[in-house]
Amino acid sequence: MDTAFRKSPPAPLAPIAFDISQPFRTTLSNGLEVVLFEEKRLPLVSFRLAFRSGDINDPKDGTGLTSAVATLLTEGTETYTSKQLAEKVERLGASLGAHSSDDFTTVSASALSLYALEVLDLMAEAILRPTFPENELDLYRRNTVEHLKFQRSQSPFLAGEQAARLVYGSHPYATVSPKASDIEALGQDTLRAFRSQTYIPNTAMLIAVGDINSDEFVKEVERQFGSWQQGTAAFDNYAPPPHRDKRTITIVDRPGSAQSNIVLGNLAIERTSPDYFSVLVMNQVLGAGASSRIFMNLREEKGYTYGAYTRLNTKRLAGDLEATAEVRNEVTG
Repeated sequence: MDTAFRKSPPAPLAPIAFDISQPFRTTLSNGLEVVLFEEKRLPLVSFRLAFRSGDINDPKDGTGLTSAVATLLTEGTETYTSKQLAEKVERLGASLGAHSSDDFTTVSASALSLYALEVLDLMAEAILRPTFPENELDLYRRNTVEHLKFQRSQSPFLAGEQAARLVYGSHPYATVSPKASDIEALGQDTLRAFRSQTYIPNTAMLIAVGDINSDEFVKEVERQFGSWQQGTAAFDNYAPPPHRDKRTITIVDRPGSAQSNIVLGNLAIERTSPDYFSVLVMNQVLGAGASSRIFMNLREEKGYTYGAYTRLNTKRLAGDLEATAEVRNEVTG
């Protein structure tokens, strides 16, 4: 390998001019922000309704609650059973689902523009009128607990879990997976109360992109979501992640393992940092792919591992940078 070539940065290219169209924006009287990018090249439309509430807003004794509410939104409403809703979405050739991340909860839908308003109606049904049927909740509990058991048998998960605890300390970002006991304790009343408290229009934004008329869209949004009542937004009041001024080493012993999972981690930047794109490029060069420096060094040159990578994980309140590799026991040290 020509190491001199890899040490010489390429000459910068001339910037490419591009124009991003300005969206239509409005806010309903209940505080729901509405954003529309009209894009008529294809007869498609996508909707995203995002809440400024995520997994970090789980109660301390209720890990996994945010994720459970999001997952079960489409598993039964006042109008449709889980099967009926799925069949209706399928007949339209559409998609409808919800998920949570550390910082946000997002309900997503997409369809041909011909069925845009019908899909928006189904989206509103799932957000505003879910029932969390006991049979669907029981299935969710059992499936999730089995998945958690499987997670705990995997070395990469255990290494990542320990790294998150060390990097974030008592901050909620330290929790990467719910407790099985919290999932088993989930009940309908808890889900309904949490949805009512956190799914409020004054902490939400509805985004539409595609072939849809702004006047028609806003009229339908007002009809579907205009009577949605405001609520009290939760405030971020978390202990900051610990500051590190020296290196520490933590070992999770798993007798009989054929290889070691190594994680190096530390705090990095949050998503809103002005350095975000610079650090993103740095991470790509360092270890984000199969042509990165860490991958080429540890796999191609030394043959220690099938793959070694770095990961930049930027979040709303903090972020971290991790380097990971799975290597043979004899080359771990």
